[in-house]
Amino acid sequence: MMITHRFAAMGTQFEFVVEATPQAAAQPIADAEGVVHALEARLSRFRPDSELSLLNRAGRARASKDLYVLTQLALDAREDSGGRFDPTIGTAVAAAGYVHSFDDMPADVGPTRRPVRHTRGVEIDGANGTITLDAHVALDLGGIAKGYAAEMAAEILVDAGPCLVNAGGDIALRGAPTSGAWSIGVETPEGDLTLALRDGAVATSGRDRRNWRSEGRLQHHIIDPATDQPARSDVLRITVVAGNAVEAEAHATALFLVGSADAVDEAEALGLTAIVVTDSGRTLITGVAA
Repeated sequence: MMITHRFAAMGTQFEFVVEATPQAAAQPIADAEGVVHALEARLSRFRPDSELSLLNRAGRARASKDLYVLTQLALDAREDSGGRFDPTIGTAVAAAGYVHSFDDMPADVGPTRRPVRHTRGVEIDGANGTITLDAHVALDLGGIAKGYAAEMAAEILVDAGPCLVNAGGDIALRGAPTSGAWSIGVETPEGDLTLALRDGAVATSGRDRRNWRSEGRLQHHIIDPATDQPARSDVLRITVVAGNAVEAEAHATALFLVGSADAVDEAEALGLTAIVVTDSGRTLITGVAA
C-alpha cells in the first residue's frame, strides 16, 4: 500500500510517498524527516545560528559533511552551467528583498538596494574541511539544498520500499511502484501534463510563485549572476527531469536564465526532458521521459 507523510520544512511542504506496510515505513519516515530538519538547521540562510549563516558572516568556517558536499556540488554546477547556476548570489538575493523565509515575507518589502558587485571566489580546503569566501560573498543554497534533502530522504525511505520525495516541487524517486511508474503532474496552461517515471528526479524553477513586491515593483528569487538582479526571461516556469534532484535543480535554474528558445535547444543538446511554460502562455516540450 501507499503510505503518505507530509510536513513543513525548508520554507515549503515536504511529502513522502512509500509503497510499504505501515509497520515497515514508520521508522524510515521518522528517520528521513529527522534528516530533513537537521539539514534545514545547518543550511538555512534565514536562521542566524545555522552553519551556513555563520559561514556567510565570518567568511570562513570548518564545514560539516553536508555543507562541504553541497557547496562542492553547487560549485560543480556553476562550472557545468557556465556560471548561470551560481551559489554565490546570496547578497544579491538579500538585496532584492528576500531576507526572510517566504512565509514571513510582507506583500511589499519596501525599497531595496543594489547589491555590491564582488568576485565570486569560494575556496574549499579538502584537507582541513574548511570553506573560505571572498569579501562580500554569501552563499545561497536554498534550491539545491531542497534537492539534496530530497535525495537524502529518498535514500532512507527506499529501505522500506519504492518511494517518492517531493520537496516543494523538487522530486526524488527510488524504485518503481507496482503500478509500473510514478505519475508526476506538471502544470501547463493547457492543463496538467503527466510524466511517468520509474526513477530519477524532477525539479521546477519559476517566477510565478516565489515573488514579492518592492515599492509596487514585482521581484522574484531567481537571480541572474550576470546582473545580480532578478532574471529577465520569457520563461515563466520550467520543469526538468534528470538523474537526481540536485542536477535537476541546477539545470532548471540555468535553463530558466537563457530564455525559452535557447532553453529548449540546450535541453535537447543535453538529452534532458524539459517542459517550458512562457509568460505568453506557450508550452514547449523537449525530450521523452519514461
